[in-house]
Amino acid sequence: QVQLVESGGGSAQAGGSLRLSCVVAGTFSSLGGMGWYRQAPGKERERVAGVSSGGRPNYIDSVKGRFTISRDNAKNTVYLQMDSLKPEGKAVYYCTAGVQPYPLYTFQGYWGPGTQVTVSP
Repeated sequence: QVQLVESGGGSAQAGGSLRLSCVVAGTFSSLGGMGWYRQAPGKERERVAGVSSGGRPNYIDSVKGRFTISRDNAKNTVYLQMDSLKPEGKAVYYCTAGVQPYPLYTFQGYWGPGTQVTVSP
């Protein structure tokens, strides 16, 4: 059984930094793309950043230059370094990963339970 376990959420002041981590736990054959979404109160969930299996990152415009996504394939972990945080960054952040359960099987999408990030002015 595959589970995504997030850590690193919490509170920070505007201009500060937080680092989120997400470990893909369990037994599987391979990991595909990984990423982070967020959902602010009263808003739809949005994709913040993603990283391909080869390490190529992409970001929404509002976080470019402030957030950095990376992955450590040896640890089955994806990170989101968030710098220069803004109050509008307050949201629940969710980790996602494409997981291939067995060789030649289709990749399946998994979500973490979410971690709260609060940014005070």
